[in-house]
Amino acid sequence: MTRPRRLRALAAVATATAFALLPAVPARADAIRDQQWGLEALHTGTAWQTTKGKGITVAVLDTGVDDDHPDLDGQVLPGKDLIGFGAGPGDRSWALHGTAMAGIIAGRGNGPGQGDGVLGVAPEAKILPVRVILESGDPSRGKARETRGTALADGIRWAADQGADVINLSLGDDSESAHPEPGEDAAVQYALGKGVSVVASAGNSGEKGDRISYPAAYPGVIAVAAVDKYGTHAAFSTRRWYATVSAPGVDIVVANPDQHYYIEWGTSAASAFVSGAVALVRAAHPGLSPAQVKALLADTAGDAPSGGRDDSRGYGMVDPAAAIEAGAKLRPDDLSAQSARAGYREEYFGSGPTPRGDDGGPAGWLAPSAGGLGAVLLALAVVLWRGRNPSDRNPGGRPPGSRTPGSWGPGSGSPGGPGPYTGGNPPPPGYSPFPTGPRR
Repeated sequence: MTRPRRLRALAAVATATAFALLPAVPARADAIRDQQWGLEALHTGTAWQTTKGKGITVAVLDTGVDDDHPDLDGQVLPGKDLIGFGAGPGDRSWALHGTAMAGIIAGRGNGPGQGDGVLGVAPEAKILPVRVILESGDPSRGKARETRGTALADGIRWAADQGADVINLSLGDDSESAHPEPGEDAAVQYALGKGVSVVASAGNSGEKGDRISYPAAYPGVIAVAAVDKYGTHAAFSTRRWYATVSAPGVDIVVANPDQHYYIEWGTSAASAFVSGAVALVRAAHPGLSPAQVKALLADTAGDAPSGGRDDSRGYGMVDPAAAIEAGAKLRPDDLSAQSARAGYREEYFGSGPTPRGDDGGPAGWLAPSAGGLGAVLLALAVVLWRGRNPSDRNPGGRPPGSRTPGSWGPGSGSPGGPGPYTGGNPPPPGYSPFPTGPRR
């Protein structure tokens, strides 16, 4: 789902191409780090006094991850390619979006003292890459449209079986024909039952009817909406009942396999921030169940909406530091004595309203079409390289690799954009990287 921006178009969070290019040789070594407002917004400095995610594995189900990127040196475990065709390492249309997400989650920076490059929310966590979608610019997407597959569901199960603690899904389908896919829902419940937290982007259809996005809408998933550096709901971020919390999703610095850095936006990035936050919470409290972790994030979120929750921001800005502190008071659940959904509060962990068909009537659970889902929209929009036409979707079942990567948009200076990003335009007086006011 691409979204036209007033001054520049940003493509979905899927690929690193939708970003504004930062200078390859910044004037100051920490120029890139200075742009990472999301780290301060999440109070990572406080959380890191307890843990930086050591011992936690985050599976990134995406377009692949560049394990040669200096910001991810030593962070990427051997993964799995469930697509089997398309671009490969070194190609322009490979691992753009996945590398960007991995950097947000567990980037460790580079250079002297790791002072350069992108620093992730959980810099001591490990990344388990699982390739389940193709970049929007991959020439093989045509082949993908002609093939049916179950890459996403298979990837979720594989990651859970490999010992992942967290699964990040910066992708989704929020097209007009999107519907719940039993195989994907079952895979999510399988992962939850094995103690794996599942995080997904809420979707980028906030300006296109707030269409329901899957996998974000599956029960038990931690669905993430996007906000800007002022804590304001991002217009493109989908507003739906399933939003659990919100996280940074506007003007986010991301790493790219081409060794440059880009500015992007989208709920893809927001999902990655929360996956990093979950990694910190699970590292501090490894015995907590997915249901407990989800409830912790909701209960400790900062800058809560009036009334405690709304569909645009969920329970507020995720705060891993507060969640870690509150988690110390919890008694770990016995997963063997409860189902994956046990302990969920119905008002926000339920299955939500009945899906509706094109005729306005209840659609119910639809059988998979040759193993695939509906149109391939991708919860986060198109590739980061460049904006794609949101109408360029598969009208039939969802083929392997056809699901759109998260929601990003190309920024000025991205390949095909107007020019390099220079970090100009100083913030207005009184600027704060996160919302002011009481934070729980």
